Amino acid sequence: MGELSFLRELAIIFAIAVTVVTVLHRIKIPSIAGFILAGILVGPHGIGFVKDIHQVEVLAEVGVILLLFSIGSEFSLERLRRLWKPIVIGGALQVGLTILLTLALGLLFDLSWRVALFIGFMIAVSSTAIVLRGLESRGETDAPHGRLTIGILLFQDLSVVPMMFAIPLLSGTNVSTAYLIALLLRAVLILCVVLAAARLLVPPFLHMIARTRQRDLFVLAVLLVCIGTAWAATMSGVSLALGAFMAGLVVAGSAYRHQALAELIPFREGFTSLFFISIGMLLIPHTLLENLETILLILVGILIGKFGVVFLTGIIMRLPLRVCVMAAMALAQVGEFSFVLARAAQGANLFEDPLAGNVLAAVILSMVITPFAISYSPHLAAGVGKIRVLTRLLDIRVAEDAAKDGQRKLRDHVIIGGYGLAGTQLANALKKQGIPYVIGELNAENVHRAIEQGEPAYFADITSSEVLHHLGAERAREFVIVINDPGAIERAVEAARRLAPNLHILVRTRYMLDVDRLVQAGANVVIADEIESAELVVSRVVERVHTRRDG
Repeated sequence: MGELSFLRELAIIFAIAVTVVTVLHRIKIPSIAGFILAGILVGPHGIGFVKDIHQVEVLAEVGVILLLFSIGSEFSLERLRRLWKPIVIGGALQVGLTILLTLALGLLFDLSWRVALFIGFMIAVSSTAIVLRGLESRGETDAPHGRLTIGILLFQDLSVVPMMFAIPLLSGTNVSTAYLIALLLRAVLILCVVLAAARLLVPPFLHMIARTRQRDLFVLAVLLVCIGTAWAATMSGVSLALGAFMAGLVVAGSAYRHQALAELIPFREGFTSLFFISIGMLLIPHTLLENLETILLILVGILIGKFGVVFLTGIIMRLPLRVCVMAAMALAQVGEFSFVLARAAQGANLFEDPLAGNVLAAVILSMVITPFAISYSPHLAAGVGKIRVLTRLLDIRVAEDAAKDGQRKLRDHVIIGGYGLAGTQLANALKKQGIPYVIGELNAENVHRAIEQGEPAYFADITSSEVLHHLGAERAREFVIVINDPGAIERAVEAARRLAPNLHILVRTRYMLDVDRLVQAGANVVIADEIESAELVVSRVVERVHTRRDG
């Protein structure tokens, strides 16, 4: 009957979650917040439909594994190598500065240095599952702020390993340093063995399974690779999430990545929803009400402190203000792995109530706020981008400098929004044709590169009407947008259309689903990579067939 009882509880969970998320969707509240609220309602500390959340947590872990596996499979080792700056520099700065700030504040509030340092460990780690789900739903994993955010998240997950090993030392347990170093080296060795084995064995294994042409067998094989690699990686001390991401990277290098993704996505969505529901179940409402003032103070400290640290990290790395703000909003919360750290510290008598209960309540609230923070971040970024003193910190030309550089004289010119590969090629083509143009770009490195090449490039947020005015949008012949941030593309189109109703706007986007939305926003022409690549495939095939017939 225990199994039937759990099925009844699961049915109630899904029924309430569907109801809550549907209602909140009508008032445009993110689904993640709805799932967490549903968890608060059905959990043992709410209405009490679910008494024991352990079984739900197990299914929730599967959801996190599938989410991180699918995101990893959309990456590649080459793409990961390009993220070395966000991972190594961004991650180290964010984790290190967060720990130091928390330690200083803890000492200020009369905590022991050991407890303050441990709380710094907890707060330094953000929620990989919530942030990546939010970025993915908005199509921003490959946007500049998405790359910075993912890089920092990966470093955070790796940093959890030494944090776990440090807990016995902080608790005063009689453990030798040599023993801990040996454990750490063992963890690194196990992780290297798991990754090497996965890279060598997984591709031929999937090839063998694919040759059977049995779809159900292929699904099981992918689940085995996903969950098995994640579990094996945990033996080195890394989180299940990071292990699953690594498994996804392995599959990304094979010919079966797209089929694996297609098979797992239906499972992923259901199980990941359970993860967010399980987070809500952890909140104890009466503890929140009894210590509301203290918990809110801790929450505000977490949000402001982490936002400031990530923002400062981006500034130190000379990243655009928009990227700094949006990454800071995404990472200004504490993640699910803080509960694992807290349990280990409580077992070592390092982290005890009432402090532990108050901090964990603030952690859960910070996770609830995250979906709203990610949704609001573009608006905050647009406001911060108008503060000239911050743009001057980057020591590069901003859009207002266009007037001083004589760009006001430009007429019938082309405004290029973005200076990546497409923007560079477009600028070269326009230069050869003798067509005047000006470049607006938010990546400081790209702006410096363009200036060194003699290009009329400016550090500019093209989603701002004021910035577009400085670039001469009212007098321009064409506005071409070639950036990778879907939300920013739509806001840039709307800003340009408000400022210059007759301006011709051409947009490049990744997905066909974006076309109608961008046309409604005011774009004249929208080129979707999916459509262009499909048309290219068709033309090449037809050309090839005709050539063979003629031959």
